[in-house]
Amino acid sequence: TEIRMKVYICPNCGWIRIVSRRKNVECFKCGDLPMVLTKLSYEKIGRMTEQERSDYAKTWLYLHAAKKD
Repeated sequence: TEIRMKVYICPNCGWIRIVSRRKNVECFKCGDLPMVLTKLSYEKIGRMTEQERSDYAKTWLYLHAAKKD
């Protein structure tokens, strides 16, 4: 059986976490629950630099904050 790694982001602080089986994912940076499943693949995030991850998180937070307004 293949384990599919999933990439989650914290909607509060933008911290990114990779998990395999969990569905209720907590942010270890700010403690927010639940984190949100992203459309990023494990392979894609693995190829990203720290700067690219940071830029992705900032953009994600900006876009999702705009949807709330």
